[in-house]
Amino acid sequence: MLDDVLFVAFPYLAFITAVWVGIYRFRNDRFSYSTQSSQFLENRMLSWGSAPWHYAILTILMAHFVALVVPSIWASVISAPVRLYTLEVTGMSLALMAIFALCVLVYRRLTTHRVRTVTTPADWLLLALLLAQVVLGFWVSLFFRWGADWYLHTTVPWVVSLVKFQPDAATVTTLPWVVKLHILGGFAIIGVFPFTRLVHAVIWPITYLWRPHQVVIWNRKLTGTGRKAAQ
Repeated sequence: MLDDVLFVAFPYLAFITAVWVGIYRFRNDRFSYSTQSSQFLENRMLSWGSAPWHYAILTILMAHFVALVVPSIWASVISAPVRLYTLEVTGMSLALMAIFALCVLVYRRLTTHRVRTVTTPADWLLLALLLAQVVLGFWVSLFFRWGADWYLHTTVPWVVSLVKFQPDAATVTTLPWVVKLHILGGFAIIGVFPFTRLVHAVIWPITYLWRPHQVVIWNRKLTGTGRKAAQ
């Protein structure tokens, strides 16, 4: 019963929430579909965290996606031991990079007053979920080797069964608990996706060419020099 709730009902609930709330937010608060960048508040630590994070996590997600969409090609790629070893080492290295980068971003928000001030509870929740997810991912890759292979025979069939609306959780319910937490963490992130700044990922940058201008107004007290300049 619990397995059905976690691996059948929960994934559908997370996906429906992401789609419905995402569309509602886009139609009613389109300007919030952005990264809400705080780069102008602090840039040095951001550069150390943001770029490595994006490179690492996007590569990891792409590998998961390719194995899910074209499992036969992925199976062919990992059929040679040397390629499987290379993928395993690369995946662990990218996971470590993602953990380091995310820790930098968390530290930046904790220690930079101006950035901490504009950080919302949703931001903290998102950072916590992302950090837990990448740590679990590294743990799985380190202690449950050859995930690039067994992923094809466990998670992929389960996700395909969900897509076909013929859910069959049998292939994932027997996995170790830490692997199941990693899987559920991914759907938890999907569920909170529309409530956070992650929504910018679904908007093509080209839309900035025709959307109305966004006006940014500084709300701060002018110093004596600032008053004279303003006058």
